[in-house]
Amino acid sequence: MNLLILGGNGMLGPWVVRALKNKHNILLTDINDPHPNYKGEFLKLSVDDTQGVINASKNMDMIINLSVLRPDRKLAFDVNTMGNYSMMMAAKENKIKRVINTGPHYQLAGPQYEEWDHNLNPDMPPASGTRLYAHTKALGQEVCRLFSNYYDIQVLTLLYYNMKHHWDLSGPEASNTVYHNDMTPYTTSWIDCGTAIKSAVEVSDDKLPSNCETFFVLPDIPHGKFNNQKIRNILGWKPKYHNEGLWNKEWRNPPDRLTEAF
Repeated sequence: MNLLILGGNGMLGPWVVRALKNKHNILLTDINDPHPNYKGEFLKLSVDDTQGVINASKNMDMIINLSVLRPDRKLAFDVNTMGNYSMMMAAKENKIKRVINTGPHYQLAGPQYEEWDHNLNPDMPPASGTRLYAHTKALGQEVCRLFSNYYDIQVLTLLYYNMKHHWDLSGPEASNTVYHNDMTPYTTSWIDCGTAIKSAVEVSDDKLPSNCETFFVLPDIPHGKFNNQKIRNILGWKPKYHNEGLWNKEWRNPPDRLTEAF
């Protein structure tokens, strides 16, 4: 398939490219230059440039939106909310049947869920709270839902919690953060984050309960705070790096560091 990836130069992008490149044709887009090891097609494009996204998605079979911006109020809205509007307008104009949306878990399961509830699942009524990042991402997801209803477009939204390299649980966030080489118990390896996108791209239509479905991307978590059965059962995603192994730091000398993602 021909795949358009929006916001592909962030932390998740290389792992999505790694998961997809051997089976699909990729056009990577971002406002920043790609990683020097990336050898595929690239277009400099801002996700809030609606006409630019429409033009880039011509002859594409699917659009994957990995774009994100957190701190600035206007830019966060432009990227997190209007970026999804651009993607859905492009799908509508170019008759693209499926799009893949991404975001943080708390654009659905905000503090009022996470602090007080248990067995959280992606089919709960959304309650993102008021944080700028979560709120603008939740608005973007609602834009996708409305387009899906009106224009018969499949929207698969993948929500992530915390992502780490399975060989180095101390990053890659801000260098002044101290992690003591440990991790949150809701951590997914970057490689598994990429293969989750592949599962969403390749799942057959008959496996989807509806045109608009949301999934939590999490490894098995024994205490059951979050439920990952939906992504396992519907998309067939099987994380390679399980929670116990990440916690016990079983993988010390991996062959698949970031520079090999491409």
